[in-house]
Amino acid sequence: MNEILKLKKLSDDAIIPMYSHKEDAGMDLFSTEEVTISSGTWALVKTGISIELPHGYEAQVRSKSGLALKSGIFVLNSPGTVDENYRGEICVILMNMSKTDYKVEKNQKIAQMVINKVEHLEIELVDEMSKTSRGEGGFGSTGLSFNK
Repeated sequence: MNEILKLKKLSDDAIIPMYSHKEDAGMDLFSTEEVTISSGTWALVKTGISIELPHGYEAQVRSKSGLALKSGIFVLNSPGTVDENYRGEICVILMNMSKTDYKVEKNQKIAQMVINKVEHLEIELVDEMSKTSRGEGGFGSTGLSFNK
């Protein structure tokens, strides 16, 4: 049995999120407003929808690769998490990393939303962690290029 994502349109001109291809992981989110984002700044862009996720699920709001590549526009807090108990409007924080202002058009694809199952773990406080070959190495500790 498939789980159901309940969706409410908060404005008449809101576009229901959709998968561009049936195999896509993310469904497109659309702007309900025109917003100009100055170079080097960000803006909150409304989608005109709210969602009700099934128990045990979250939605992640992610950048559109084409928008990022062609225009330098991406989701600032990517991925943005929508918790299952949130019922407010889905809004997207878009960042403009280009050298020019960017105008978001009404009804434009601005981000994608991926629905994921969430697992909750119990936390156990310990004095020691198990040893691994990597240990505490991170942040480039394995190098940046491949050497045979």
